[in-house]
Amino acid sequence: MKNQVEICPLRLAMDIIGGKWRLSIICLLKDGRPMRYNQIKRGVPGITNVMLSQSLKHLEEYGILHREQYNEVPVRVEYQLTDNGKTLLNVLSGLSDWGNQYIDRHQEYQSHCAECLFREAAESK
Repeated sequence: MKNQVEICPLRLAMDIIGGKWRLSIICLLKDGRPMRYNQIKRGVPGITNVMLSQSLKHLEEYGILHREQYNEVPVRVEYQLTDNGKTLLNVLSGLSDWGNQYIDRHQEYQSHCAECLFREAAESK
């Protein structure tokens, strides 16, 4: 039997989805449609190729994203959330609600997520 490592579940979750770019990538892929590398790059302004590649690889290693490579010329690669990755959406929606409430209480902040995946859910409540 493999040795188990004790870890805080919250710390593990933050290690998986934390970081500057991972949440943006997850949010971009929220609707389940596969996206190509350049589509993701355009959807996450400011991300470098190195950081995008590292973030995609990290999320794939943890089973949050699925990477599908098609042997065409040129090679086509698509990414989409796995079922495991989709389970994060409800959690992220709750965090977004909390963040919006915080912004409402602290007027020095303003959301830059005009097209946030959770905006529609928050406005329909």
